[in-house]
Amino acid sequence: MRSSTRVRYSVDVRCRIPFLVALTLCAAAPQLSAQTYEAAKPRKHFVTVSLESIYTEPLHFADHPLADLVGKPVASTQEQEFEYRTRDDATLINVIEFSRRQVAVGVSLFPFGMNTGPALMLRGSYQPLPRIEVEFTGPAPFSRYLLTDAHALDLGVGVIVADRSPGWGLGSHAFLAGGIGKVSTEQLGDGGRYFAEGGGGLSVGPFGVELGVKFAWNMLDQPVPHKFLTIPIGLRGTLTF
Repeated sequence: MRSSTRVRYSVDVRCRIPFLVALTLCAAAPQLSAQTYEAAKPRKHFVTVSLESIYTEPLHFADHPLADLVGKPVASTQEQEFEYRTRDDATLINVIEFSRRQVAVGVSLFPFGMNTGPALMLRGSYQPLPRIEVEFTGPAPFSRYLLTDAHALDLGVGVIVADRSPGWGLGSHAFLAGGIGKVSTEQLGDGGRYFAEGGGGLSVGPFGVELGVKFAWNMLDQPVPHKFLTIPIGLRGTLTF
């Protein structure tokens, strides 16, 4: 009888061991799977430098700067020689040049880092302003307005919302910012401006491309106080680290 009992006990133990081993492996499997397939997170980035090709559009050009310069309301015409005239038809205005293409450089700082989600952005940029040459025929404070060497230094603050990927994965972002700037010229002295801009882009690793639009009010005091609105549309190449 004792021998039979020992045999049954030995058989029961042998049957339970594989069952316990299988149960232990099943319990550990989810933890092993989670450790194996945990997605890598992108590291934080703190600086972006950019080189930008700009195409600038004027807006409300008859009101600013033309009406500011002649001191009268100005309207556009259908004539080929003169594009604008004062509304009393006393002065004809010919816009000889408004250059639209410029090249700018910029730096964006992310004080708390940027990888995924929203982040604080501090941005500075340096860009030339369009060359503007205008002739006046008729009563006007001066016969010609010339702005050929103006450039702007801008400082702004904004928010960027990013979805960057680790390594060389494809990422994207969008941003919105606003700020103030200084306009510098040798011909007409210095002035100021304020702006708002927004845009977005794609990135692969540290390299990216970005499309941005800026609305800027530019203000100068010479030869008379005047302002003009520019809308530079920029395509930027970026390097982020």
